[in-house]
Amino acid sequence: MGRVPAALLCLLLLPLLAGPARGQVESREGIALQNQILQLRQELEQLRARGAGSALGAPPVAAPVRPGAGSADLLSQLLERVAALEEEVRRLRGRLDEAENRDRRLSEDLRKLTEDTDFRFQRLEGAGSAPARPAAPPAAAPAAPARPAAPQATPAPRTPDRALADGRAALERRDFAAAEAAAREVIASRNPGLQVAAHLLLGDALMGRRDFGNAALAYNEAYVRNRTGPRAPEALIGLANAFTALGNRREACDTLNDLRSNFPNLSGPIAERAQAARQRAQCR
Repeated sequence: MGRVPAALLCLLLLPLLAGPARGQVESREGIALQNQILQLRQELEQLRARGAGSALGAPPVAAPVRPGAGSADLLSQLLERVAALEEEVRRLRGRLDEAENRDRRLSEDLRKLTEDTDFRFQRLEGAGSAPARPAAPPAAAPAAPARPAAPQATPAPRTPDRALADGRAALERRDFAAAEAAAREVIASRNPGLQVAAHLLLGDALMGRRDFGNAALAYNEAYVRNRTGPRAPEALIGLANAFTALGNRREACDTLNDLRSNFPNLSGPIAERAQAARQRAQCR
């Protein structure tokens, strides 16, 4: 069977050149690639016109005109360039898919952060206990006039340090409601030196009450307030345990990996707690 004429081969190559051009990536590399494809199409059009002119000028009974050595070399070069351009298109499409996946994950993280922030503000706005109802006055004794009651001293309000100590004691006896109330009392005092400890206590109390979502918020707040402080590893371990309890093992392992990167020299009980958290989340 004879070789395919150059003009016919050009016609067969044109759809291959058009296909990648339609799927190009909208970027500087994609625009450069489109220009190369356009140049190839022009060269193929010229080659087809040259082959068509040779065919029209041939005698009616002569054998089919075969492309010369120069046309064959040009076709070989064009085919190689087409293959290279197709490979470049596939590479650019892969990079575009990676960028789209990354943008999708960033959008999802931003949505979660926005929801967490809105939820936190709602809880802060609704914080505070309801005013106590006034007690009914005692009935007067009918037999004898009441003796004037001795004045009773109003108990001094609990200091933030005292509230924090009471909350820790309540946590040890597994009175999670009292521990949560004490932690929120310290947080409301806005004492800057006790905020990290108060949020850690709040996270522990909420974990005991199985309120894992709000516990994660409390631990994260403790970590954000002091990322390099001595209790930052404790906050990250608590956050990872809350993620594990919520079923988000990937987030838990990511948190523990951050702990390992930021605090590589952990030792003692805190290192044992970190290892137990990794086993609980089934981290690799």
